[in-house]
Amino acid sequence: MNLRALDLNLLVALDALLRERHVSRAAERVGLSQPAMSNALGRLRRLFGDELLVRTAGGMQPTPRALELVAPLEALLRQVERLMQPQGAFDAERSDRRFALRLSDLLALLLLPALQTAVERRAPRASLDIVHLPPAATVDALERGEVDAAVSMGLEHGGAIRSRVLLRDRMVCVLRRGHPAAGESLTLERFLALRHLKVSQSPSDRRFADDVLAPLKQERTVALNVPSWLVAGPVLAASDLVAVMPARLAEALAAGSLVVRELPLAAAAFDWRLYWHRRDDASPPNVWLRERLAEVAGSIG
Repeated sequence: MNLRALDLNLLVALDALLRERHVSRAAERVGLSQPAMSNALGRLRRLFGDELLVRTAGGMQPTPRALELVAPLEALLRQVERLMQPQGAFDAERSDRRFALRLSDLLALLLLPALQTAVERRAPRASLDIVHLPPAATVDALERGEVDAAVSMGLEHGGAIRSRVLLRDRMVCVLRRGHPAAGESLTLERFLALRHLKVSQSPSDRRFADDVLAPLKQERTVALNVPSWLVAGPVLAASDLVAVMPARLAEALAAGSLVVRELPLAAAAFDWRLYWHRRDDASPPNVWLRERLAEVAGSIG
């Protein structure tokens, strides 16, 4: 391919098409007319030798080749955006920057409402892309520039990744208010006799209960294993299951129907940390994003 003949605007159009999966909405997203976006799609199909988007009964769907392009295209456009960013202070009010931030569903529940409000107020034209990645993939995404920052815990990384503490937290046991065990403190024996809801998103999800019990040659009875924290509250409220979860999430989910009990385990407190790549140490947009996250975390306490 002759790169000199490549129109970068075509890649911007492709990004919009893959996000919207609709020609008219993609055109509106980047400020083109519908015929101009249709023309761009035709040029992209010829360029890649693939249909990219095909019309189905459920709307336009990406081809396998198009899906392969999503991540590298996002990373490429992010690098171009960095390259073209003028030196000096970040003008939040005028910026249409799209920030990519790694948050789990748990952290999105805790941080995202206040963060979105802060971004809308201070940078009304900017936008947020929230992605959830496992720990190793999070580090890779930071190193490749696919995300601007990440909030997680205990990431194993090299010297290219920076971090700072955002929030302190601890693990607790949560159960419904009318649960037979709700009126008593939890001994280890009682804790092990209960049936548990467990959230498994990565291998690190073992560390605060199962890994503490293992040296004691004990294990809990997991009656339900789910991939998302967001279902935990409703399930606990409707059943006699209990769950081990971060105290800050427990506070957010309780809402009168759940109660919190201290764990009968030597589970240490831990930190939610903000991670970014060292190349962005002094990047004005990245610094701005990190400051907003710190402000939001500070408001939570």
